[in-house]
Amino acid sequence: MTISNRVSLALVAGFFVLAFAGGMAPYEMLSHVGAGALLLVVAFTCFAMGWVGGGDAKVAASVALWFGFPHLMNFLLYASLFGGALTLLLLQFRQWPLPYGLAGQAWLARLHAQESGIPYGIALALSALMVYPETEWVMAIDLAHLALR
Repeated sequence: MTISNRVSLALVAGFFVLAFAGGMAPYEMLSHVGAGALLLVVAFTCFAMGWVGGGDAKVAASVALWFGFPHLMNFLLYASLFGGALTLLLLQFRQWPLPYGLAGQAWLARLHAQESGIPYGIALALSALMVYPETEWVMAIDLAHLALR
């Protein structure tokens, strides 16, 4: 299972479009870029060690760009918790025989295979969904103007 480069590129492009359109201050934008770059270095070190996939490393860095330093630790904490839980679940799942009715599903067979890795993209996505509501992106929305009257 691979994560397309388009996902990471869309996240990076979306950040810059909204940062410029939203009037983000240059120093704040630079801080977000710094957070993304830092996580890119750390994640690609993990990739070089064989601990995570390249797509996971790129997506993690792209998401860090959106969160910046203020929310980076929360994102990493959630990612480690969700990633650990996912790993334990998949290790247990791989110990059981795959039911005959499900064995025909190619994606499930790949997920069940002992030699396949752990799809950390799932944990990264869940982590991003947990942290995003706390960010300035959401706080900046004036819900009073969006309310139906």
